Amino acid sequence: MTDEEVLHEFRDAGALLEGHFLLSSGRHSTHYLQCARVLMNPERADRLARALAQKLPLELRAQIDAVVSPAMGGLIIGHEMGRALNKDAMFLERPTGTFELRRGFRLPEGARVLMVEDVVTTGLSSREAIAAVAREGGEVIAEAALVDRSNGTVDLGVPFYPLIDINFPTYDENELPAALAATPVTKPGSRS
Repeated sequence: MTDEEVLHEFRDAGALLEGHFLLSSGRHSTHYLQCARVLMNPERADRLARALAQKLPLELRAQIDAVVSPAMGGLIIGHEMGRALNKDAMFLERPTGTFELRRGFRLPEGARVLMVEDVVTTGLSSREAIAAVAREGGEVIAEAALVDRSNGTVDLGVPFYPLIDINFPTYDENELPAALAATPVTKPGSRS
């Protein structure tokens, strides 16, 4: 899938939003990609996951034992990546603020894990999720995401394979352009 084809999927789903958004990273943006909305259609979610799976080198795909994703954002794309790769897919939750496997999910000691996210901006959630997999006995050998919003700067400590790089500018709270600061802010993400 080309970048334009991926963006077409977001536009068709009404999932490319414009306004003033507070991202889960704490940064502000004039654009928001609502991955839950683009993934609500099973056929579209399947297409995007298969395109993302194709971004992974064949030798990496052969090493993956399981797919793990952080809840909430990574749930759907993580499940679809599990299907695309024919691997079990599980998710991490934060019932007390720290990611952990629950609901009977377990990783065998040394399991090689593909971490799957919807959007990566600063990589904070990804690094927290990668640390949680290590605590659970697994090893994250790579991460895949629908969208990289880091402008190619994120360092997750593992190889990173995004379906698309989106370079919509993001701003720290104290560096907001005047027009953006004057626009009411919306926090559409899943993290409080």
